[in-house]
Amino acid sequence: MDNEVWETMSEPERQIFMDECFSYDKELKNNGHYAGGEALQDAQNATTLQWRSGRVSVTDGPFAETKEQIGGIMILEAADLNHAIRLLSKHPSLRLGRGGGSWEIRPAADLAAMIKESEQRKKG
Repeated sequence: MDNEVWETMSEPERQIFMDECFSYDKELKNNGHYAGGEALQDAQNATTLQWRSGRVSVTDGPFAETKEQIGGIMILEAADLNHAIRLLSKHPSLRLGRGGGSWEIRPAADLAAMIKESEQRKKG
């Protein structure tokens, strides 16, 4: 999400944009594709944790100084990558801004086997 673009939008433009996004999110839910997600507060409200010199370092603010920030996370149920691309290609947020918005699509990692192995190691 490009905060500069958001800040230059009028309040009615923001409302129309959000209404379109919420409508499409509802469509995803109604069709059984939305499995969860949350919007994120502004990157200025971030706290970054890093491992430095053998201990945790806590810094106010985002990890990277970039123009675009992550606006939220959405978990979708999709048959495969192409299906996820088709679903997100229709999301109104892609049209936000001069160059448009963006989505990064990643498959969820199944850690069940690793968790099971870890539990077995703990048992000795």
